[in-house]
Formats: sequence, C-alpha cells, structure tokens
Amino acid sequence: MGRVVAVLLIAAGVVSACGSSSRGTIDSLLKRPGPDVAVTAGAGSFVPGPVRFPFLVIDNSGKPVERPSARVWVATGRDARPFASTTARLEPIGVPGHSAAAAGHVTKIYVARFRIPRPGRYWLVAVPDGARIQAVSVFEVDASLPVPKVGAKAPASATPTLGSEPIAALTTDVPPDRGLLRRSVAASLAAHEPFVVTFATPRFCTSRVCGPVVDVVQSVARRFSGSGIRFIHVEVYRDNDPTKGYNRWMRQWGLTTEPWTFLVGRDGRIKSEFEGSVSADELTRAVRAHLTP
Repeated sequence: MGRVVAVLLIAAGVVSACGSSSRGTIDSLLKRPGPDVAVTAGAGSFVPGPVRFPFLVIDNSGKPVERPSARVWVATGRDARPFASTTARLEPIGVPGHSAAAAGHVTKIYVARFRIPRPGRYWLVAVPDGARIQAVSVFEVDASLPVPKVGAKAPASATPTLGSEPIAALTTDVPPDRGLLRRSVAASLAAHEPFVVTFATPRFCTSRVCGPVVDVVQSVARRFSGSGIRFIHVEVYRDNDPTKGYNRWMRQWGLTTEPWTFLVGRDGRIKSEFEGSVSADELTRAVRAHLTP
C-alpha cells in the first residue's frame, strides 16, 4: 500500500494550504464546521472509467467514524467544482462475528463508486452523514496499470495446489481452508470454469484497510457451493516470508499491493476486480452479476 501512503501524505499537506473560497468548490466543502482530516484510502490503483474507492475516516483521536453512509464529492482540484458526487456505504471488513478486526480495531470501511473521465490528479472530500468532520484525499489516476484490467485475459498462472507442496507453504490461514487450495488458476482457465481468485496473506496483512479478505472469500464460497464456480486463494510472499518480497504469481498478475480479488468468467476474461477489503455482500453481488448464468 506504499502508493496510498504517498497520496495520503500529499493530502495531509494540502488540507491546510490556502485556496479559493469560491462557493461550490472542494475548498468550500473543506470550510464546513468541524476538523479536516486525511482520508485513509483502501486502494490506490485507478484508471479512467468506473472507480471503486474504499476508505476510512479517522478522527483526530485516532478513532474511525462509522456512520452508515457518507457524502462524497470528486473534483479536478481544490478550487474546482465537483464533477461527481455519490453516497459511500459502510461495508463490514471481514465476516462479522468471525473475523478479527483490522489494525486499530477497525471493523467497517466506506465504499464509494464514481466514474473518472481521464488520467490525472483528483481531489475527493467525504463527509459522514451527521458528523462534523471532513476527510480529504488527493489521488492519482493512471492511463494504464500492470494489473490486468476488466475485460482482459487472466494470466494462466500455475498457482500451487494441495499435493504440490505442504499445506503450510500454500496458506498462512489458520486453520487452512482446503477448499480454496484444490484448483489452480491455470487449471481453471483450461477447464473454462468461472472462478474467484484472491491474492492475500491472512497472517501478514495487518493494515487498517487490508482486512481478512480470505475469510470473506471462504464465506462467499459456501454461499455458492455446488454452483460450479471455483474459489482460489493464493499467498503473496515468496516462501510466505515478507522479507523475500512478492512471489512469482503476484508478479505474473502485475500486483504490487495486496489484497486483490478477481472474478474470471468461463471465457477466461476478468469480469470484476477488488483492490483491498471487500465485503461478503459486495463479492456475492459481483459473483451473481458476472459468474452465474
């Protein structure tokens, strides 16, 4: 999540900068009553088109603000009028009642969706409903990314499976879910079977915005038991050792952050993708929309 951290530092610096007081601009939103804080973004890899922007609002005491929804505005600059506005909904991190909280005892995350027209730097302001606080982010949108985009062919990675290596080498999840380790990405593509693959590390993912994504995938896999849809978990570090860097499967998919979750159709093309935390309801809706008949 290094790129996200860099963008947050930019946002923290510019929040206090001087700007226009023009009515209806991002600057005017930041002049509302209450403190201005930096958004804690849960993703940082964006290209033009539909954007899913997960984020936290953390107050000055270090506590998350968790109202059911938040208003979100997006503009090309601090002195610009927003070209997009939407409502972000609060989604659970992990599986309620089962998953441990993310770092900082965070259990929920806002998710906003909007469309970005072109590459560039953008400003986002989020105001949780009924709260006297404004959160701001400055984020980059690239023309393209090494991550395979929606509509692209999924890389035919020969990800490890049960029997190919000791189970401790396949997953850091405790207890391990063998159902997520039975099929490889390459075998699923060759069989023309739809699948969900998550690149995540249950043991080493400790950030506020990472969350227990493997728990979510396990939960959704149970919902679709018998459907023919495969669910796959792939660890992210070589030899499950963070000091050794990302493994070859992460590199094959062009991933430089984690977790990532992809939905791949029978035609081998990516139908949907999630960077960072994704709730069970979000993933369920996506599977129904893209992978079921």
